[in-house]
Amino acid sequence: MIQHKSIHILNGTEMYKRFKETGFLESEEMIPFNEAMCWGETCENIFSDEFIEMRSKVHHVTRNQYTDITLKPLEPLFHERVDTIALWFYEDMFCQMNVLTILAWLDQREYKGSIELHLVDHQYKPVNKYSLEAKGYAALYEKVMIHRTMPEDIVLEPLKKGVELYLNYWEKDSELMVYIQKHPNVPIEKLVSLMLENYGEYGLGDTQYEEMIKECRRRRRTT
Repeated sequence: MIQHKSIHILNGTEMYKRFKETGFLESEEMIPFNEAMCWGETCENIFSDEFIEMRSKVHHVTRNQYTDITLKPLEPLFHERVDTIALWFYEDMFCQMNVLTILAWLDQREYKGSIELHLVDHQYKPVNKYSLEAKGYAALYEKVMIHRTMPEDIVLEPLKKGVELYLNYWEKDSELMVYIQKHPNVPIEKLVSLMLENYGEYGLGDTQYEEMIKECRRRRRTT
């Protein structure tokens, strides 16, 4: 009898812990994807040595730390035959760039199994579900994350919206940058809190907003 292996890839350790605590997908194999692909530089060959080098610098960790945090949980994907992959992510930009990266890697590996994308809200309630094939996502990833251009052919609406936000959010006229510029005297900690509250569709965290505020204010001082 042929054994069919399924793996559920979750949006990071927090979702993984929550699913474990609640017994959701209790008998299934779950692994977290601990990345923030919407932040910092990347390269074409996903999970290569060059990729590890670049991403560890983005996150200010050593290569070994990056391997422990991000790659080790993914080892079943690297070393085992997997027939079905289920992705569990939010709709925000942060998650959609992680989804794009995983789909692009599966495309690069010429993965032929089935893929289900489950989008959930922050109470983990299902929002939408898609059945996908690992085709065309490597080219999308390259256009978006390497060349920073908007493709014309993104079928998945949440991914399309995520890409639009991703390509724009560092621009000086983006709503995030404009918001920062309008509050030059608000303490960083307070401004971070306001941005977390007002811009949930980006999915960025406090560390990222803090870096954005510091960079925006540094630019302002030097112009």
